[in-house]
Amino acid sequence: MIKGLKICGVSDPETLNYILDHNFKPTMIGFITNYENSKRFVEFEKLKDLINVDKKQVNFVSVLVNPDDLILEKIKDLNFDYYQLYDVNPLRTKEIKSKFKKKIITALTISSKNDVIKYKDYSEISDIILFDSKGYEKSESFDHSLLNILPKKLNKMIAGNIQIDDIPNYKNKDFIIDLSGALEDQNGKKDINKIDKLLNLLEKL
Repeated sequence: MIKGLKICGVSDPETLNYILDHNFKPTMIGFITNYENSKRFVEFEKLKDLINVDKKQVNFVSVLVNPDDLILEKIKDLNFDYYQLYDVNPLRTKEIKSKFKKKIITALTISSKNDVIKYKDYSEISDIILFDSKGYEKSESFDHSLLNILPKKLNKMIAGNIQIDDIPNYKNKDFIIDLSGALEDQNGKKDINKIDKLLNLLEKL
């Protein structure tokens, strides 16, 4: 059974409000906080205003690539529940969790079984392990069958160019599903109709 849904890369108030007002809300919404290469990046002043809202029991996730203390200090009082960390080693992850008192999603980028088993280094520190592609800001896929080795008890999330029509394939999997690119139009802007289709589909499942 699908354990939850994260909509990632939200960058404007219209989209955010639409999701928060929807009858079938996702579990999480992600915001690209320090990775300027991404078209979904939200600069700090805009981010501060964007997420200063009633979250309506949806968890807000700050997506961070190898964050330094400067950005972490800057965002520490913002309305985030989780920090999703890319390219952060276990020691630094533990330090960030301890210092900033946030739940941690460790993002591992996958191309082989060796990438998958790195979860063992983080499973005691992280609240969720995200298995993503090597694409970062690009919506790329990886071989999801590599994840068949994971233990059931692991709290896990999956990303990597998952499309809305793929969702039924996960109904018997115990993953949180993470979508971003599949919910965008040709210009890379979040598409309200696609978000509506996704949230209604998930509710049916």
